[in-house]
Amino acid sequence: MDKTRRIIKTTAWVLLALGAAATLSAIVVRDQIARHRRELFSSHPLRRLAALGYLGGREATVDTIRLLRDFVAWEPRPLIRRRAALVLERMEAQLQAGGAALGDAGEVLG
Repeated sequence: MDKTRRIIKTTAWVLLALGAAATLSAIVVRDQIARHRRELFSSHPLRRLAALGYLGGREATVDTIRLLRDFVAWEPRPLIRRRAALVLERMEAQLQAGGAALGDAGEVLG
């Protein structure tokens, strides 16, 4: 009986630790996403390029497409602006190909 109780107690602590680790990981990931989006409009060109690379590796969403459209209009450097335009084109095609061009996405892509 003591052995079973100890196993249950240990399992409960392990599950609690896993839950805490998962929650902490989710918070860190959300913070990183927000930071990368903020860095897209940084005054430092390398930070903008890094943020663009990060966003380019993400799945296409309507919000990301809107953000990239704003960025392409704002970006003063032609090299970074062209890279952003390529990422934007790829994401628009990906969103249309995924059948997501309905509703809100249709407004953005249409």
